[in-house]
Amino acid sequence: MAKMVKRLKNLLEKIDSNKIYSLNEAIETVKELKSAKFDETVEIALKLNVDPRHADQMVRGSVVLPAGTGKKVRVAVIAKDAKADEAKNAGADIVGSDDLVEEIQKGNMNFDVLIATPNLMGLVGKVGRILGPKGLMPNPKTGTVTMDVAQAVNNAKSGQVNFRVDKQGNIHAGLGKVSFSKEQLWDNISTFIKAINKHKPAAAKGRYIKSAALSLTMSPSVKLEIQELLDMK
Repeated sequence: MAKMVKRLKNLLEKIDSNKIYSLNEAIETVKELKSAKFDETVEIALKLNVDPRHADQMVRGSVVLPAGTGKKVRVAVIAKDAKADEAKNAGADIVGSDDLVEEIQKGNMNFDVLIATPNLMGLVGKVGRILGPKGLMPNPKTGTVTMDVAQAVNNAKSGQVNFRVDKQGNIHAGLGKVSFSKEQLWDNISTFIKAINKHKPAAAKGRYIKSAALSLTMSPSVKLEIQELLDMK
């Protein structure tokens, strides 16, 4: 416990709590906050000026990060016949239909992303209560319900990040690893912010992004300059 407190104190000394950081400054700072023995994830936290209780203010989508996430992603696909072959050829780790659904019902979910063809969503619905709470339910808005299963598998493998605002208007996402170069992190973060801005609901009023912060898995966060993010189109 004493070591943890000392580590946190040392990290906090590297941050100016009264400062609002530009994205470049924030990236440079969080890279200096590396303290874990593993390759920490660079995480962003956004507070949006939306009320997700209203359907027309829901913010949900996906974006493929140019430098990837730095994480190996296991992809499962629920498809049949030619589409199943397409998924296998694209590099899906698990491909099936009724048999895969049975495995999910047993609690065997050795995958990070689940993709399904639209014609089999009725089958997927049987395990919706299992997949939903784990954030694994396929959805057209994230590109995981599609007939183009090859593209969906490629996107998932190459760094697709799904995002969805929670009930309080927050979005959290991992956008790379601390071992990434500053340029790679800039590309990933700016690409993500552009996607968030594109998904701004027409019903959202006032300043869309209320607050934003960047951090590592095991570090305190630094506050980001909001106007810079809002200008990313």
